[in-house]
Amino acid sequence: MSRRALRRLRGEQRGQEPLGPGALQFVLHDDDDVEEECPKRGPGGRRPRGAGKEGVRVNNRFELINIEDLDEAPGVNGERTDCLLVDAVVSGNKRRAQSGHSESTRGGNAADTAVPSEQSNTCSKLRKKKRKQKNKKNAGETSNGLEDIDRILERIEDASGASRPGPPPLSTKKHVLYVEHRHLNPDTELKRYFGARAVLGEQRPRQRQRMYPKCTWLTTPKSTWPRYTKPGLSMRLLESRKGRSVFAFEHSEEYQQTQHKFLAAVESMEPNNIVVLLQSSPYHVDSLLQLSDACRFQEDQETARDLVERALYSMECAFHPLFSLTSGTCRLDYRRPENRSFYLALYKQMSFLEKRGCPRTALEYCKLILSLEPDEDPLCMLLLIDHLALRARSYEYLIRLFEEWEAHRNLSQLPNFAFSVPLAYFLLSQQADLSEQEMSSAREEACVRIQQALTMFPGVLMPLLEYCSVRPDTTVATHHFFGPDAEISQPPALSQLVSLYLGRSHFLWKEPATMSWLEENVHKVLQVVDAGDPAVEACESRRKVLYQRAPRNIHRHVVLSEIKEAVAALPPDVTTQSVLGFDPLPPLDTIYSYVRPERLSPISHGNTIALFFRSLLPNYTVEGERPEDGGPGGLHRDQGLNRLMLAVRDMMANFHFHDLEVLPEEHPEGDGEWD
Repeated sequence: MSRRALRRLRGEQRGQEPLGPGALQFVLHDDDDVEEECPKRGPGGRRPRGAGKEGVRVNNRFELINIEDLDEAPGVNGERTDCLLVDAVVSGNKRRAQSGHSESTRGGNAADTAVPSEQSNTCSKLRKKKRKQKNKKNAGETSNGLEDIDRILERIEDASGASRPGPPPLSTKKHVLYVEHRHLNPDTELKRYFGARAVLGEQRPRQRQRMYPKCTWLTTPKSTWPRYTKPGLSMRLLESRKGRSVFAFEHSEEYQQTQHKFLAAVESMEPNNIVVLLQSSPYHVDSLLQLSDACRFQEDQETARDLVERALYSMECAFHPLFSLTSGTCRLDYRRPENRSFYLALYKQMSFLEKRGCPRTALEYCKLILSLEPDEDPLCMLLLIDHLALRARSYEYLIRLFEEWEAHRNLSQLPNFAFSVPLAYFLLSQQADLSEQEMSSAREEACVRIQQALTMFPGVLMPLLEYCSVRPDTTVATHHFFGPDAEISQPPALSQLVSLYLGRSHFLWKEPATMSWLEENVHKVLQVVDAGDPAVEACESRRKVLYQRAPRNIHRHVVLSEIKEAVAALPPDVTTQSVLGFDPLPPLDTIYSYVRPERLSPISHGNTIALFFRSLLPNYTVEGERPEDGGPGGLHRDQGLNRLMLAVRDMMANFHFHDLEVLPEEHPEGDGEWD
């Protein structure tokens, strides 16, 4: 035990005994050699009430820790020394020896109360003075340290040459594809529209449940979901270079077996087989996405959205610890089939959010998809991000994206950006919180850009007016530049992009102010065309060269968008091939991590009747006709015959004969028309 602890224990033992005239006193020393006695204890070892907290209670060994003098004492090996405490005790004994017993024999209640209160005030003043001196000393040391650091930095800058500018503010550091976590939750946007009470109602704050072990950003686990168990899905880091990290999802052996069963269920074209598979593997991602499409086709939007959210939750639980949704530096290669499920799940969730009336949240999901592989853009989100930005009224963001990416991505060559950016400038000029100079500048920029768009894509105007139910004036309708030839002469790939843009964003142009602004600029373009500006011919030649054939990612985007006008414009080589909902138009250079084992097809060795029934019933199999090795085949033949009979019975039950009305040969009315 240390000497300090022994001293405290001895002090406690002395404090338990009745104190006599020579009671223990402590004296506080000041830097100016001023000594004052601290308050004494009264008879019976009790401290007077007027003494306050400045007096030291020896009978409590823990109170010595809070003494200011002990805090100021230097420390050795991490512990404070007791030199000040010992000096105080010795000086107090000397003063008691000089004063004799006369000080202790003075009685009276006045002496017991007035003197300690006066001494406590003196002690308090001394402590305050010491604190001020200590603070001044610390402030001086801190300022000296900062000055030294500044001098060192100045020397480094002088040695390296010109001084470098300071770091920019945090807002300018954010990447254009930076994703904010709070905007991934649709409740945040709905609360802004309708208020928290209308969105949440009487619902309690979300509590973390044991059956869902992880708190996620993309979705919120629901109590109606099955208990979460790891399905065998994981993520690993492939490489990290130039500030970007490439990740990939991985399937365990168990998950691979489930994936093989899922592919067999898809080939059977029976949704109930997928339902059976989800009963044993409730968090298999591809099964959830495929069943979601089936529910959506049956107009069960709530169940379809719930299945997509469950798929997102399953994949988010498998994230790598270094994978970030918001940084914009994490990459997922779309050529790997394991990664495509995450892309499709995000896209389907984004579509549900847009239909739900949450364009700001949908815009955040669109940025997230684009940030996973911005160079290749496998789902071609650049054809959609402008539409979501306009719907979310994020005009500044759309303009910033166009200005930063125009140099290396040529966004002005896409019809959607060519028309959405000037519309964003025009809508920005309509805001009341801008100054007159900013409003006029935005209006001028909008006019310049919409004229360039009309010159480059004249085939957009007439279909746009038709979508908006607006009849153009005679000058525009009869002019050859915007006439039917403009729409017919454009290449098929450009027609597909125009149909996609108009089918999605035509309603953004229906405002009367927007139509008046568009009409004004259309007449200005006609004046330029009539004047024979060479820019018109340059744009025409550019259209013929640039839009020969659309890449595969645009076709994939059109298939996912399900816009009828754009789907009808797909080339025949795309429409004739089978398009799977869980993997639409896979890349031609797919990177396979594992291959599905080959199955013995029953068609290759089946008889003619079996082939006929399989053509009628895709889910019919003739497994019973294949006898196992070394075993009798009669039983299996009987089973195959029974399955065949059941298939015939099922087929006949699905036939429905409608009564045909026999028309009389001669009509009494003689009008020659059928009733």
